Amino acid sequence: MNFTVGFKPLLGDAHSMDNLEKQLICPICLEMFSKPVVILPCQHNLCRKCANDVFQASNPLWQSRGSTTVSSGGRFRCPSCRHEVVLDRHGVYGLQRNLLVENIIDIYKQESSRPLHSKAEQHLMCEEHEDEKINIYCLSCEVPTCSLCKVFGAHKDCEVAPLPTIYKRQKSLAFLPRLDPLLGSLGWGEGSSSRPGAPALSTDLCMWQSELSDGIAMLVAGNDRVQAVITQMEEVCQTIEDNSRRQKQLLNQRFETLCAVLEERKGELLQALAREQEEKLQRVRSLIRQYGDHLEASSKLVESAIQSMEEPQMALYLQQAKELINKVGAMSKVELAGRPEPGYESMDQFTVSVEHVAEMLRTIDFQPGASAEEEDEEVALDRDEGSAGPEEERPDGP
Repeated sequence: MNFTVGFKPLLGDAHSMDNLEKQLICPICLEMFSKPVVILPCQHNLCRKCANDVFQASNPLWQSRGSTTVSSGGRFRCPSCRHEVVLDRHGVYGLQRNLLVENIIDIYKQESSRPLHSKAEQHLMCEEHEDEKINIYCLSCEVPTCSLCKVFGAHKDCEVAPLPTIYKRQKSLAFLPRLDPLLGSLGWGEGSSSRPGAPALSTDLCMWQSELSDGIAMLVAGNDRVQAVITQMEEVCQTIEDNSRRQKQLLNQRFETLCAVLEERKGELLQALAREQEEKLQRVRSLIRQYGDHLEASSKLVESAIQSMEEPQMALYLQQAKELINKVGAMSKVELAGRPEPGYESMDQFTVSVEHVAEMLRTIDFQPGASAEEEDEEVALDRDEGSAGPEEERPDGP
């Protein structure tokens, strides 16, 4: 049978307090933080005592705080995120206290001291009869119910018992197994039937207790296995991170080497292109100077001839005219250097085709069969052969 809660905000507060308690559990001791609480650089919190235990385990040679020897600090990993925490010479005492968490713990302890669960239990109401409290227990259906359900409702033909009686009986079952050794030493037999004054427990409740005990035993037995699996998987995660980091470094080194080869070849081609450019520019500029000198001389000669033609004195004109005619004839017969052939300015011969190289680079992929150590040995061997090659080809001196 289902039931509702008459005072829902109260249960909501209890649920919030349970969630808050989960956030205040130390990952080392698995209990609520004990003050002082320290905050790590990764923003996770630890009891300072637990943090000191982890730190001492990771740094066995580190001197304690009371020692007169000054230590240089140490490091350990956060148990929550595995982030490495580097400490100074003060050790965990140099970590900052999280006063906010400490204040929250104080408030939580004050609030948790209030009897929230007892108040919430007093306000459990029947779902079918909203004004009736849950006050009896149906032994036939094994569910809590109300008095009206027994009189008029679905449990009118069932066997019922007061809810506090069933509650006390079920609670007492948790302590009976602990009394077995003591009762056996007193000469009483095992089992509830042979104990003096043993309560008459129902078969169903005994069955529940047995199932619950077996389940708890299985859970407790499985905790170690689960923790071992978790630890193993955490180590696998750490190994994956370390291997991935190493492979990334190797991959970067190989591509940096490839880029260096491309940069070297690009520099050589650029130098060849620059030499050709300089040779062509020098030739063309030399022709420009020759043509420029000829143009300047021709322009001066034309100017002199025009001035001579405007000379008013006939004798002076006739004296200069013959000389100018000879100069004009000689200037017209001057042969200039040939101009650059058509297409001389073209630099198409320096075009580089990289399509096949780019296509080859796109085929670069991982080689699962080759280990990183073998690749490192091959690279080192190639490098040694490349450096020893020129010395072997060099002829011996006399």
